[in-house]
Amino acid sequence: MPRIVSFAVHAVELPFRVKFEHAAASRRSSESLFVELRLDDGTHGWGESLPRVYVTGESRDAACELLADSILPRLLGRAFESYEEVVALLTACDGRAPAEWVPRDQPQSAAWCAVDLALLDAFGKHFGRTPFGQTTLPADLRYSGVLSSGEGWKQRLQLVLYRLLGFHSLKVKAGPETTVRDIARIRRSAGTNMELRVDANMSWTYEEALRRMPEFARAGVESFEQPLAANDLEGAAKLIRETGLEVMADESLHTGESLQRLIDAKACTAINARISKCGGLIATLARCREARGADLWVQLGCQVGESSLLSAAHLRLSAAFPKAVHREGCFGTFLLAEDPARPELRFGRGGRAPHLPATSGLGVEIDADLLARYRTKHWTGSV
Repeated sequence: MPRIVSFAVHAVELPFRVKFEHAAASRRSSESLFVELRLDDGTHGWGESLPRVYVTGESRDAACELLADSILPRLLGRAFESYEEVVALLTACDGRAPAEWVPRDQPQSAAWCAVDLALLDAFGKHFGRTPFGQTTLPADLRYSGVLSSGEGWKQRLQLVLYRLLGFHSLKVKAGPETTVRDIARIRRSAGTNMELRVDANMSWTYEEALRRMPEFARAGVESFEQPLAANDLEGAAKLIRETGLEVMADESLHTGESLQRLIDAKACTAINARISKCGGLIATLARCREARGADLWVQLGCQVGESSLLSAAHLRLSAAFPKAVHREGCFGTFLLAEDPARPELRFGRGGRAPHLPATSGLGVEIDADLLARYRTKHWTGSV
């Protein structure tokens, strides 16, 4: 019966090719963490997450310390008789550590994501299994482009590349400074066949959103992601009633309880389900199914700067939840200067998905030497 004999937590800064900006942040590197678990048969499993204070309330260093001090030591020596036993534990946890390990109200979704993925990867490799058991992706799966905020040649170049590459869906990062003329300019450059969505990243007041959303809709925008502050559910519900437009919850959602609050308040018509913020693969699939059960449509999103490890998890989620309307991710070295995961999983022309990895676990391996080059801190433990 395989058991966990050691762990390592790596705080990592994977550099970007270009600076990525939106209303809530501007960054040139990933600010990510990786968890490595080793089993007594020598199998290594890897997990990844990108904690963001403005999303789940977790900084990267705080998440690393929570993992090293309170979560991973409790997994040392833990044995699992089957892959189903691993999935049962993660299902019961539902995106957070057991309450006797960490208080349920302590921010931890991003930290637990790395644990979830590392357990699925390590024991999946040992038992020859993959998350959800899916072997094929939806035939029509296409990834959406994402356009960073701001004007200038970089944004124009992005637009030209997305159009030349045959993309049909694009999310535009917007802020208080974004005007309907900006949206009209983007529409002209993107072409009439490009579906446009706007992500305000919590940057609008209610009055700004009430004015801009109908204007942007007339310019061709089809939905609006997190227009208001994450806790302003009343304002979001009122926007939906007043405008009749699609409002997607992103920063408002990361746990099962937060999704239920959104549903009860009628504060969204869609959700952006991101593995890193929702506590891993098992919990994110649960949120997707709960959202569809409440008649909300689903976008499978990503954190800026994910490596192909999280992209592999994203592909597994896409295979298990084919009803997603939009998908974002698999950027790989389109954004990262180097990707530590092998094989690299990167979308192709028109946003076509890479092949679903055929090997067990998540389906990728981590180049430990490359990861170490960009590591800023690390923590270890063993039996």
